[in-house]
Amino acid sequence: MDGVVTARVKIGDRLVGEGEPCFVIAEAGVNHNGDAGLARKLIDAAREAGADAVKFQTFRADDVITRSAEKAPYQKETTGVEGSQYDMVKRLELTDRDFKNLFAYAREKGIMFLSTPYDQPSVDLLARLGVPAFKISSADITNLPLLRHVAGKKKPVILSTGMATLAEVEGALGTLRQAGGNEIVLLHCVTNYPIRDDEANLRVMDTLVQSFRVPVGYSDHTTGTTVAVAAVARGACVIEKHFTLDRGLLGPDHAASLDPVSFKTMVDNIRTVERALGSPEKRLLPVEIENRRVMRRSLVAAADLPAGTVLKAGHLTLKRPGDGLDAGYMGSLLGRRLIRPLTKDEKLNLDDVK
Repeated sequence: MDGVVTARVKIGDRLVGEGEPCFVIAEAGVNHNGDAGLARKLIDAAREAGADAVKFQTFRADDVITRSAEKAPYQKETTGVEGSQYDMVKRLELTDRDFKNLFAYAREKGIMFLSTPYDQPSVDLLARLGVPAFKISSADITNLPLLRHVAGKKKPVILSTGMATLAEVEGALGTLRQAGGNEIVLLHCVTNYPIRDDEANLRVMDTLVQSFRVPVGYSDHTTGTTVAVAAVARGACVIEKHFTLDRGLLGPDHAASLDPVSFKTMVDNIRTVERALGSPEKRLLPVEIENRRVMRRSLVAAADLPAGTVLKAGHLTLKRPGDGLDAGYMGSLLGRRLIRPLTKDEKLNLDDVK
């Protein structure tokens, strides 16, 4: 991405930012359907798929949603029009004990545990558990009291920017920093589930870097893996992608999620892209040395030339291999006299002329 990132953020034992491996988050979210046992299986599958972290959502529906709030359009498509948003979300709650057990289980399995808190008691719970960072959803980028409460925990913050104007992103960053939150990663995001590839607008990542000089990643809501991999090629330091054991399960986010096989494919492709990005230094690589000798061209006689020939342009040509004088010597050789005969295609050396 254009622009200069001024800092890296440490999340657990990982540095996140420019020049570091992409931090891949399996967004399990509420795809456990309110079942802690299914949540454990999501942790297992995320680890097997190569994710760096598995992320859930922590909330108390009574603190977040009015009982009359209607479902979002995508939620109506995936869960039906019956019932309110409150009814749907209430069924997806996990208990404090569930989260304590899941946090411990993730640690046992060797994968980082993250969660998005939607209310202040959930922030406090996650802080007590010892999460290494907080993720803030796009929905709460203007929830300034929540941002201040999160920032007060003095942990890194990953902030999604879906549905937000640039001014709202600036306001959220200012609020976090004023409350003591100085380690921030922004995620470009388009909030719908799913989005079309042509709605991804990956160039917004450049705008975020240029505007705010913080590490920038991408929360991907497309249905495939191509856009997420492309985001890494453009410099995304974090990829967050919804993750489910079965896209056919009933629930608001399963249909817009990747199953374990597809998620692993995405991670493998991300790591391939990172290897392919390599170094910005333009240099001759060891694998090119022999090819350079064989495939480049050398100055050779265009025809049989007797000794004493005064070299003119038509006397010399360039042919493979490239282990002789290159084209750069042409100007200094023209007008000089051969001191020995050359046969057609014979390489010319500097000591052949006077």
